[in-house]
Amino acid sequence: MGKKEDGEENHHHHQHRRDNHRHQQQQQQGDPPLMALNHVSRLCRDVKKSVEFYTKVLGMVETERPQALDFEGAWLFNYGIGIHLVQAKDEARLPDIHQNLDPMDNHISFQCQDMEEMEKRLKQYNVKYMKRTMEDEDQNGTKIDQLFFDDPDGFMIEICNCENVKLVPSDASLATAIKLPTDRHNPPLDTQNGTTNHSEPQNN
Repeated sequence: MGKKEDGEENHHHHQHRRDNHRHQQQQQQGDPPLMALNHVSRLCRDVKKSVEFYTKVLGMVETERPQALDFEGAWLFNYGIGIHLVQAKDEARLPDIHQNLDPMDNHISFQCQDMEEMEKRLKQYNVKYMKRTMEDEDQNGTKIDQLFFDDPDGFMIEICNCENVKLVPSDASLATAIKLPTDRHNPPLDTQNGTTNHSEPQNN
């Protein structure tokens, strides 16, 4: 075996040791006791206008807020995640509503099962959007369809089918650390007749 092969073997050996050491450290530290993303909070210029946008365009449902909250806002929920709207006291903290859409800017993203239907919905409500398709140059030719648009306050939203892409951990030893949506927590739902429905997690 030549020196080059020896060097490559030593490199892979040390890399393997480093990966194992990192994995052992993470196991010793333990996973944080987290369950799911609970909500995203957004400042807004007009709470009622934002509620109308999120309920009509995205199908969110307005829910009651705790009475202890003594500031203007609204809570919305659907698809296993909440959006909490807060009336802005200083509009200078909000994005420029006239800015151009930039997919590389901060945004939240919703997984979608019918991109064509969602695009029709955006047109129905006269929402300006950007459409993009990315195709991975792998053997499967995986495609991701994306729609980008802003809410009334300039916060960007993406609609996509990103789950078409296989989830591959950067370190294979960490695959068991990933908690899939079947582990997602769904809050108890108080129905109109006063009963509480403990809904089961959805398999996405």
